Amino acid sequence: MHGLLSLYEASHLRVRKEEILEEALTFTANHLEFMLPSLTNSLKVQVTEALRYPIHKATPRVGSRNYISIYKGIDAHNDLLFRFAKLNFNYCRSCTRESLASLPDLDFVNKYPYARDRLVECYFWILGVYFEPQKSHARKMLTKVIQIDSVIDDTYDAYATLDELMPFTDAILRWDITAIDSLPPSMRPVYQALLDVYSEMEEILAKQCKSDRIYYAKYEMKKLVRTFMREAQWLDAGYTPNCEEYMKNAVVSCGYMMTATTSLVGIDEFISRETFEWMINEPFIVQAISVINRIACDMTGHEVEQKRAHIPSIIECYMKEYGASKEETYIEFQKEITNAWKDINK
Repeated sequence: MHGLLSLYEASHLRVRKEEILEEALTFTANHLEFMLPSLTNSLKVQVTEALRYPIHKATPRVGSRNYISIYKGIDAHNDLLFRFAKLNFNYCRSCTRESLASLPDLDFVNKYPYARDRLVECYFWILGVYFEPQKSHARKMLTKVIQIDSVIDDTYDAYATLDELMPFTDAILRWDITAIDSLPPSMRPVYQALLDVYSEMEEILAKQCKSDRIYYAKYEMKKLVRTFMREAQWLDAGYTPNCEEYMKNAVVSCGYMMTATTSLVGIDEFISRETFEWMINEPFIVQAISVINRIACDMTGHEVEQKRAHIPSIIECYMKEYGASKEETYIEFQKEITNAWKDINK
């Protein structure tokens, strides 16, 4: 059983055209599901968890927490290791709570009536980027960026007119406080908040002699708002792009490229300029992760979004372009997600 489970986990590291591991995944998954009812409790829990979230696709800290409970039920477990694992997890959790409590509330909800209160949610996302206690400062920095990104996304998505968004986009591309005078009064607080978040980052980085990093953070935010603007123009025109056109824009508008690059800005480790240049040129691995991000979000949220004014998702684009049913479209894009994971492995 343990060998079967190990082969199942290993098969998630396959790349495209790796047929042996493809067959191994099907074989092991089918046999594990078949054997599940007859397994002992601890093994049943372990197999069930593996079928839901393979190690390769799990968020490390969530996976670790789940395995602590599983490990306790294994007869041959090492008690000292078990106690240390619990101590380590609880210590990290305590540090996380302390860090979150010290994170200033940017008060977006009161400043912008349409903004969602997402401080804890955004912080939890960033724990998936780096959970280590020593990266608390970087987590706070990236959480603020994600918060303001969320407000700006909602602004483009549903809460500003095209006439308001055009000068707003120009102002962000200029990235100059004097540009605030060209904005409608309703758009000025959002613009001010954006500049404030990045100014604070720049001040901190300057003290660490890392101020050159802020260029790449701003570069990615500018790239992101360009895609937001394009989507707003599509919505205003009632235009449905083809799948290729949609995905070219959407892999950027999903925000992962911006997050990936900005995640390197606040960390203590040395990051070369060459690495940042590599990141902003959209390397293969970042493209693959962005594809997963975009398609997964569209598959889970497109029906809700279509109940209000919103551009078509990849689901609607595909159904219109190829005359496919919703079920056929879901199957097709689940394959795309699977292939993107293979691309990440490569």
